[in-house]
Amino acid sequence: MEKKKSDSADVTPTEAILESISDGVFTVDLQWRITSFNRAAEEITGVPRHDAVGQLCSEVFRSSMCGPGCPLKKTLQTGKPSIGSSGYIIDADGNRIPTSISTAVLRDADGKVIGGAETFRDLSEVEALRQELEGNYRVGELTSRSPLMQRLFEVLPAIAASPSTVLVLGETGTGKEVMARTIHALSARSEGPFVAVNCGALPDTLLESELFGYKKGAFTGAQKDKPGRFTLARGGTIFLDEIGEISPALQVRLLRVLQERSFEPLGATRSEIADVRVIVATNKDLAELVKQGLFREDLYYRVNVVRLELPPLRRRKEDVPLLVEQFISHFNRLQQKNVQGIAAEALSLLMAHHWPGNIRELENSIERAFILCSHGLIDISHLPAELTGQRAESAADADLRSARAALDAQAILAALERNGFNRLAAARELGIHKTTLFRRMKKLDIPLPERDGRTRNSS
Repeated sequence: MEKKKSDSADVTPTEAILESISDGVFTVDLQWRITSFNRAAEEITGVPRHDAVGQLCSEVFRSSMCGPGCPLKKTLQTGKPSIGSSGYIIDADGNRIPTSISTAVLRDADGKVIGGAETFRDLSEVEALRQELEGNYRVGELTSRSPLMQRLFEVLPAIAASPSTVLVLGETGTGKEVMARTIHALSARSEGPFVAVNCGALPDTLLESELFGYKKGAFTGAQKDKPGRFTLARGGTIFLDEIGEISPALQVRLLRVLQERSFEPLGATRSEIADVRVIVATNKDLAELVKQGLFREDLYYRVNVVRLELPPLRRRKEDVPLLVEQFISHFNRLQQKNVQGIAAEALSLLMAHHWPGNIRELENSIERAFILCSHGLIDISHLPAELTGQRAESAADADLRSARAALDAQAILAALERNGFNRLAAARELGIHKTTLFRRMKKLDIPLPERDGRTRNSS
């Protein structure tokens, strides 16, 4: 009993507090060896205290932030604490634990730096909740909080299970190919290939051979067989984007594929089975093209079995913050950067934009922001000029500005001379305050006169 009382007496109030909190806390010396390790650190990492103390912190934590990006290393170099850095550690069982990390410098009684301290919080439950909430807004590669998109999400599983041809409508940049990929991923053909073809990017002669392939000797230069996209997509899905761009002649061939589920490569003597799911997309009004005689009515009805219309981004502005977060995560992984998010003012600017290029334009804007921003928050200065209202000055604008500056300088000099270089009197004549006159003179590089004209010579 006496021994226990003695042990209790040895525990300082600071140690008692560290043992009672739920955040992991550890300290290191200047050689990066762990000198203390609290109870919560043991529980989060699964590493007993006696195994951790004396070890290099990188060997115990195996964190995403070990190395050049270590917050504790930066704190020891700068003397400044860091708060709330995001990362993860690998626990004793090999599990990846998301954490929030804060750091500080340790000093002795004389103020000398003797090491560093780090606290880390287990964010596993927060991350699980975030993923659960995000799951309500995500289907396959599609992410949205918009009620318009949520209605599409509800019917996607049934559409994916059907073998029917799907027509995806929407403006440029609304994510028609992402929708097609999602349908494919949810379908029974998900293990098969997904083959995308931009029908508007190739002339008819090339597009036909690209879709259906050709046999050796079918035309000059055809020295060996080449399989078409319908062959390459066998067992999977073929996505025909910009279907409204194909010619009437090619529309006839495509109609046959949809009706008979077969096609003939150029120069072939027999048909091949088209074992594919067909999804087509366009940003044009196919019904109007039918009226104008530019699109076959029978083909229109064949592709318009199941119709999905993607709303433009301006009608789903609530998705902008979600998409921005998604793009920031994507470009952080792609470019090995540590951009933590976007400033409120910059996000407000994105929310107010009309987005004629839709999601593609938003992604492009975030990618361009990453050129100027490698860490911290994206702010207004990192956004493209067309979003911030800035524009390049034309030569005519520059000439006009120069002419105005010359006239302003001439008027100021004339007023100073008429008033004997009395700046207060010159400002009154010009109808401006004296400080405004000084500011304009400085901007126009007009030197202050050696005498200010305030002392009048006796006559």
